Amino acid sequence: MTPKHQAKPTNNGDDSAVVWTPIAEEAARAASVLHPDESLLPRPSHRRVITVANQKGGVGKTTSTVNLAAALAIHGLKTLVIDLDPQGNASTALSVEHRSGTPSVYEVLIGEISIAEAAQVSPTSPNLYCVPATIDLAGAEIELVSMVSREARLKEALSPEALDQLQPDYVFIDCPPSLGLLTVNAMVAAQEVLIPIQCEYYALEGLSQLLRNIELVQHHLNPELNISTILLTMYDGRTKLADQVTTEVRGHFGDVALKTVIPRSVKVSEAPGFGQTVLTYDPGSRGSMSYLDAAKEIAHRGANRGSA
Repeated sequence: MTPKHQAKPTNNGDDSAVVWTPIAEEAARAASVLHPDESLLPRPSHRRVITVANQKGGVGKTTSTVNLAAALAIHGLKTLVIDLDPQGNASTALSVEHRSGTPSVYEVLIGEISIAEAAQVSPTSPNLYCVPATIDLAGAEIELVSMVSREARLKEALSPEALDQLQPDYVFIDCPPSLGLLTVNAMVAAQEVLIPIQCEYYALEGLSQLLRNIELVQHHLNPELNISTILLTMYDGRTKLADQVTTEVRGHFGDVALKTVIPRSVKVSEAPGFGQTVLTYDPGSRGSMSYLDAAKEIAHRGANRGSA
């Protein structure tokens, strides 16, 4: 029998043997990610505004936001990421300036500037924009309390007229790991919620509270809001626990859960430290391909809604 990792010779038409190795295979995958050629993704039937929320920290929320956005952008869709987390991790991962004094989502929320004025193009792709978060956002929740329409400040900033200046196909709002006023603003501004859930023991802990908050927003502030996507992250196929969590989540949410799961990956964890998404840091890796597959699912669902 052929060993699992033995190089496989192929014929290239001139009778010379070409060795196909795991490294060559990964390089081919990387090329298909960064140079998609004909594999551009379909545009959604309408502009999609998606809030990525889970008050539990460490579930891959920001990581999923930036990598899904990057995958859609690299494959032809104009995408805007709004970093609504005072830690600014999404801004770091997309390598956009977010030092204090930079035009940011804070100035957008208090009405000083527009979304278009705060948006920066990410080096990841000319199709990918980011409205950064600076340290100023840390005190925004206190300031918002006394403002008129405090729950709808972001919705007003993301009016169709304001977004038309950038013409994004997708808007992703990265929330802080809490259920405070910033997260409520994100839910009021969006039509969809994407919930990342890690395949670990405490995966569903606190999820019921998040679902209750979404229901409250639906009833009182934004009846158009719906949970459109569940993304399972940090999947480790070596453990029975990961399969148990996956089965439980799919049993509860059905088709809302994407078929693609995101594996636990060192490359995915390393990429933000270099100011990159995993798609640019290691485009041929399992993590990169998984986020690309998840983005394809999201894109095809968005396109199919118009034809349903």
